[in-house]
Amino acid sequence: MWRSAGQLAVVGLNGGVTTDIAELGQIAIELARGAGELAGERRRGAVVVESTKSSAVDVVTAVDREVEDLLRSRIAQLRPDDAILGEEGDDTPGTSGLTWVLDPIDGTVNYLYGQPAWAVSVAVCEGEPDPRTWHVLAGAVSAPALGHLWHATAGGGAFRDGQPISVGRESELGVSLLATGFAYRSEVRSAQAHALLEVLPHVRDIRRLGSCAIDLCLVADGSLDAYFESGINPWDMAAGEVIVREAGGVVVGEDGGRASGEMVVAGNPGLASAVARLVTNARGGPNLGV
Repeated sequence: MWRSAGQLAVVGLNGGVTTDIAELGQIAIELARGAGELAGERRRGAVVVESTKSSAVDVVTAVDREVEDLLRSRIAQLRPDDAILGEEGDDTPGTSGLTWVLDPIDGTVNYLYGQPAWAVSVAVCEGEPDPRTWHVLAGAVSAPALGHLWHATAGGGAFRDGQPISVGRESELGVSLLATGFAYRSEVRSAQAHALLEVLPHVRDIRRLGSCAIDLCLVADGSLDAYFESGINPWDMAAGEVIVREAGGVVVGEDGGRASGEMVVAGNPGLASAVARLVTNARGGPNLGV
């Protein structure tokens, strides 16, 4: 099982191959950087919608699929025994007990419109790829249009562009800058908007960038005080979770327990707790699925 020993931490799973977590972290960086370069190159040409998912505005581009195919092929070469969970492709089973969790372009609508807040998110977790139970060992988020790459390993700290980062120290909700996001289904958006009306008077201001991965990284480096959003998928948050955690923050659900698809709240420990309580009250109680 996993044990923390800084950069020398290792994973020994079910009698499988022992792996240096620092090595996993380096692979995550290389994968995210290479995939980000490909996506950036493709953005210089025409980008068109190839298909939609949850609604007509939840789009997938050909580049999403091309980038994920690149990530999958590289993982198959480097880590053939590991499983893969990606946003755009079928799950790939593994035997090592590790799963790579991939978001080839987080913020696809931003990418489509030429807005800079999009990123490639790559993480590797121990156990099932479920935020309620997993332990994320390493992650990297590359945002080429912003010129940043964030990364972290369990027990090894968090970094932006190679420099150590830490979450902000703001503890007062009323002067905190929060980020959030919205689902693509209209009925869920309506409920989220009503909850936001209750949250907004209690904080300094709200930002909506359109990328969960980037929002989490901005919390990790102190550019945002906190972040909350419902309806998040594992690939949206996997890398960002370990980056926030290693930067001294927490990623929780609205009840203060483990984060899940129902709610993700990130920030320093005190502020995250306050935001979780505020969001729970704004939504009228836990587990409303909005």
